[in-house]
Amino acid sequence: MVNQKVLIIEDEEKLAVILGKYLAQAGYEFDIVMDGADALSRVRTFAPDIILLDLMLPSVDGIEICTQVRRDSEVPIIMTTAKVEEIDRLLGLEVGADDYVCKPYSPKEVVARVKAILRRTNNTTPIQTGLVLEEDTLFVNYNGMRTDLTHVEFMLLQTMFKHPGRVYNRARLMDSIYDDDRVVSDRTIDSHVKKIRKKLQDIAPDCEFIHSIYGVGYKFEVM
Repeated sequence: MVNQKVLIIEDEEKLAVILGKYLAQAGYEFDIVMDGADALSRVRTFAPDIILLDLMLPSVDGIEICTQVRRDSEVPIIMTTAKVEEIDRLLGLEVGADDYVCKPYSPKEVVARVKAILRRTNNTTPIQTGLVLEEDTLFVNYNGMRTDLTHVEFMLLQTMFKHPGRVYNRARLMDSIYDDDRVVSDRTIDSHVKKIRKKLQDIAPDCEFIHSIYGVGYKFEVM
């Protein structure tokens, strides 16, 4: 955890300072941005390991900032909002956040979530799951058992595999497997996921890797 950096993008100065103190006590370096217009440049210069991003900000809101960050970075993002009803809306949007916290929150809880996400993203996935993706051959290997995937199936699995626990909606998964502007229905993603699950079950019958998140999409996690 040495030198891990947290960028707090929050316009409530008192709240940001308190959160920063808790993060510092936990051993993290932090920086604070209070205006959405300054957020993207600070992300580039500070190079955080994780971002705490408020939904409502002056100049540029959190959804736009998260969307722009996701265009060229997979840095973990925890979004915060003062409105409970916003959580469902955020989950349905293609913003790519890793977690959501509702205000008022406990700074200790936020620090705990930061630790959990950084621990997850810093671990080597094959060691956690036993699953190895062979990109050159499009094979998936589980403890010596192998199965082959189609190119689209492999790309879809690989997208979720790289970030265990992150929830992906269908629109974002479509973007990960198709680089053009073709129109693809949600059922296409569901069909691909069904086939991947069947193939993974053949080599790892006691494990469940891809989980459905009702009303949102899917995530990769060993259970």
